[in-house]
Amino acid sequence: MLFIITTLRRIDLHPMNYFFLAAAFFAFHLLLAYLVDHISIHLAFLICSIVSLVLVVSYLRLVIGFRFAIREAGIAQIIYLVLFSYAFFFKGFTGLSVTIGAILTLFVVMQATGRLNWGQQLPLRHGSHPAEPFL
Repeated sequence: MLFIITTLRRIDLHPMNYFFLAAAFFAFHLLLAYLVDHISIHLAFLICSIVSLVLVVSYLRLVIGFRFAIREAGIAQIIYLVLFSYAFFFKGFTGLSVTIGAILTLFVVMQATGRLNWGQQLPLRHGSHPAEPFL
């Protein structure tokens, strides 16, 4: 989602920026896996959510700016990390919750990028060719 948002906003992030963002995202899961053995799962979930959000927002405020870090990245992380992960607490409804979230996300992304010329937005490198048709 962050790639889609930065593409729509014409923000050029380097692959290393995405690497650090992925690591901050993963910090949630890694910390939760070990912290849950020592404190209640709900408190561990809250702590891990805050840690991951602070990592992402504090990094992106340096890379892009505070407004983007909070508004786009912070909100996206709450939706796609915290809420999707919280769906595992809905006994019997986890899969349905995640599926509905994914379908809603697909709809929003399709609507937001429907008029985007991907060829102009992400041009092929010089010397590379589009994939040959399968047939």
